[in-house]
Amino acid sequence: MDVSFAGIKHSVFINSLKALIKLAPSATTPMSFVGAGSAAQLSEHIARLGLKRVMIVTDKALIELGIVAKAGDVLTAAGVEVIIYDGVLPDPTFELVEMGLLMQRQHQCDGVLAIGGGSAIDTAKTIAAAATNGGNARAMVGYFKAKVQPLPLFAIPTTSGTGSEVTFGAVISDAVSHEKFIVGDSKLVPRAVALDPELLTGLPPAITATTGMDALTHAVEAYLSTWATPQNDAYAKMAIKMIFEYLPVAYDEGANLHAREQMSIAAYYAGLTINEAVVGNVHAIAHQLGAWYGTPHGLANAIVMPEVLRFSKDAVTDQLAELADLIDIGNSTDTASVKADHFITAIVQLNERLGIGTTLDAIRIPDITAIAARAVKEGAGYPVPKLMDQQECEQMIRALCV
Repeated sequence: MDVSFAGIKHSVFINSLKALIKLAPSATTPMSFVGAGSAAQLSEHIARLGLKRVMIVTDKALIELGIVAKAGDVLTAAGVEVIIYDGVLPDPTFELVEMGLLMQRQHQCDGVLAIGGGSAIDTAKTIAAAATNGGNARAMVGYFKAKVQPLPLFAIPTTSGTGSEVTFGAVISDAVSHEKFIVGDSKLVPRAVALDPELLTGLPPAITATTGMDALTHAVEAYLSTWATPQNDAYAKMAIKMIFEYLPVAYDEGANLHAREQMSIAAYYAGLTINEAVVGNVHAIAHQLGAWYGTPHGLANAIVMPEVLRFSKDAVTDQLAELADLIDIGNSTDTASVKADHFITAIVQLNERLGIGTTLDAIRIPDITAIAARAVKEGAGYPVPKLMDQQECEQMIRALCV
């Protein structure tokens, strides 16, 4: 395909999508409880709303760690019946969502509380939406398919990365093809969330690192998006500055409540930015690595981001230079191009500081063509500053194998 034609086609599609989104109801920012003990405060809030039977969507590990009980026990004490669906796994599938829907119907749950990372929250979002819109999870794929308001939805994130507690999107996988599908609707934003640092102190350093880099990717891609606005940029810049400052501390000192709280807020800010500015080519490639090899999403984003920023640099030099100034690296006399390079290097160095490498051993050379084809297709659906073609995408993926 001719590059200029591809660019025109992408521009027309992105502008049309932007117009459609503007016509849709905007996402509301959820009520937020922040700080130690906020999980209990959210639970008390849920009870005050008069819900009778709440389904907690989570995974078995969080039950064993006693984290689910911090909310469940408060709900039970307040007279709310708690039904626990603990079938969540990484990269949740439609089958997993359908099992949750079956439990919701059997117990006639009138509210849903997600406790966990992005997988739990995305599962809960899709369950809540499908429960009131025909009961078919696959029918929710796409944008604005929830014609009826979902069940009341709440979230307690146990990682500081996905921002799913504040975004209007969910990602669900096909168990056979491993393709990832987006369920997007402003009605999917939880009504209230708790950012409780006490639930994060036991998070292993490796997961702290990769989920934190996931949040950084959201903020950076949103800042570079062609849909960026001054308000989104403000959230993105706050998130980026906070992550560079507090992620290494949270990585080194898992029990540091202040660092954990600041990272939770940073991930929340980063989630707010992608509600309007969306993501970009980093996610387009990372999603495929997750689908093909089960690579954790944050890890894939962290490894891919420097390559995509190098590829995009000529289109976003000034923005990258602004981010270098934001985190105070380089010299004031440096050119914008040099500052942009400094920012990309800072991300590489942060990855190294957090024990994240520059390559992914799982990638198989024969898979690269197919992975790139899917990534190019997905990237064309985002407001990216620079459109990648098949050859360019393959080159970036090959760089991750060296």
